[in-house]
Amino acid sequence: MRIRDSKGFTLIELLIVVAIIGIIAAIAVPGLLRARISGNEASAIGSVRAIISAQADYNGLARGYATDLAWLAATCPGMTVPFISPDLNLNGVAKSGYAFNLGNGLGGVPAPADCNGNVTSTTFYATAWAESLGTTGNRSFATDVGSAIWQDTNPAANTAPPQPFVKAGTISPLGQ
Repeated sequence: MRIRDSKGFTLIELLIVVAIIGIIAAIAVPGLLRARISGNEASAIGSVRAIISAQADYNGLARGYATDLAWLAATCPGMTVPFISPDLNLNGVAKSGYAFNLGNGLGGVPAPADCNGNVTSTTFYATAWAESLGTTGNRSFATDVGSAIWQDTNPAANTAPPQPFVKAGTISPLGQ
């Protein structure tokens, strides 16, 4: 019987450790992905709420709604802060795995110009959709002058709920 003089690990011991680490990683990765998607969706909902709030402030000053995120990100003469944070400063902007857009809502007609000369609208339609469905988010969101946030939970499509908002199929108000 030989006594081993060398210190260290055998190849078999190292392979077993690597296999165990691989199994643990395979179990943890889906959970981390779900947590990331959940965080991205929460951020998107928060951003849609920020757009609703900014539109309320904007309407109070301009007597109409902005139809471009850039208008909400601009400051009016005499003001020191914009209506919305700089991370939502233009249509198509990406934030936390979601893309945001703001436009004229269903039935909107021109309203008075704002402080920067932009012609406002009597309504608006804001959307948020996952940049990479299944990786950055599983739902899309939309809102309008009604201030309710609507969601589409269809995992096969990556489109925001259309106006007029109607609860049907995978489309419902947030929280229902």
